[in-house]
Amino acid sequence: MTTNKSDKVFRLAVKGKEAEPSGSAIELLPRHWFYAAVTSSGEICKKDTDSLSGLPEICSSAAVAWVDCWTEDFERDAPSAANQFGFSHLLVSSLIGEYASTYQDLDIEMGVRLPSIQVESFEVIASPLLMLMRKNFILTIHPLSVDRRFARLRRYSDAILKKIPRDSPPEDKLTLLLMRIIDENNDRNFDELRKIEERGDILSESLIDPKSPRDRLGPEIHQMKHALITYLDGLWTTVDVLHALRYGDAELITNNLALLDKMGVLAEDVNRQIGLSEHMSEVLASGLEVLQSIYNNQLQVLNNRLAMVMTYMTIAGTAVLVPNTLATIFGNSAFAMEPKDIGWYVAMLIGSTVLATWLAWWWIRKMGWLPKKPD
Repeated sequence: MTTNKSDKVFRLAVKGKEAEPSGSAIELLPRHWFYAAVTSSGEICKKDTDSLSGLPEICSSAAVAWVDCWTEDFERDAPSAANQFGFSHLLVSSLIGEYASTYQDLDIEMGVRLPSIQVESFEVIASPLLMLMRKNFILTIHPLSVDRRFARLRRYSDAILKKIPRDSPPEDKLTLLLMRIIDENNDRNFDELRKIEERGDILSESLIDPKSPRDRLGPEIHQMKHALITYLDGLWTTVDVLHALRYGDAELITNNLALLDKMGVLAEDVNRQIGLSEHMSEVLASGLEVLQSIYNNQLQVLNNRLAMVMTYMTIAGTAVLVPNTLATIFGNSAFAMEPKDIGWYVAMLIGSTVLATWLAWWWIRKMGWLPKKPD
């Protein structure tokens, strides 16, 4: 049974309030609950709804079912939603809060908390995805901000449930459905890495531009590194959960080795994503090292030029100092000279200037203080 128009809400995208559909400005939004279930007779039903009327009963009697709930206030609404389906407070409280765990097994019920990663500019947001399981159904709860990542899964939920063998043990059915939900979340997380790469490419363009202000590049580089660290933290959390599930120790998880091998494949996929992310981090780090080398070379060239100027000024100052001193001495009235003495006096000044200049240049060169000319 597919969703009809009476099961959906029409809202004005501009005004943000409920209204009747009237034109292209209308945005179609789904309800806050979705369920897909296989009944004991093999019939498959799915529906978007705002009402929980009869939904817990449908799930408890189904062969296998998936209920998806999205809320604007996850911390407030998640315990209430879980309680309506009979999940214990102990299970939910261990997965929600400041010291929330990522995996909890209470034999007859279990819960898993995974990060749903979203990237906005340089900001990486790891929103919680809560998956609560009992013998024949899975309840997923997540913030409204990550609702779109399950749009495709909800659309093909009937096809997914059809592929689950009807004669399989309940643990196999639950594990197959769980793996499909985790795989969809992992795929959407990996899509967000493209956004980080795009921001990194824009940052690289700024790095190669010598006119880019350094007071802007510094914060952007820090934000880029922080985004990668946050993204990697979310992937590592996912790997930890998959490793906890892959051996089938929990009562609700299958002991079928073939299915558990598929769980291992999911972990390997996430490890490959981690490898790509770490490679991107290395590329960014190498780019920063190259940038630092360029800046160091520029500073070295500038320093060489200043040293060259100071050297030439030293030589020029020494060249002028000697004849100036002699002129000062012979300009004294005690050394009054006849016009016939002007020739040797001028020759002495020129000769002392040349000699002093050569001696200053020779000494600086001998001591190795003469810098090389910049390229």
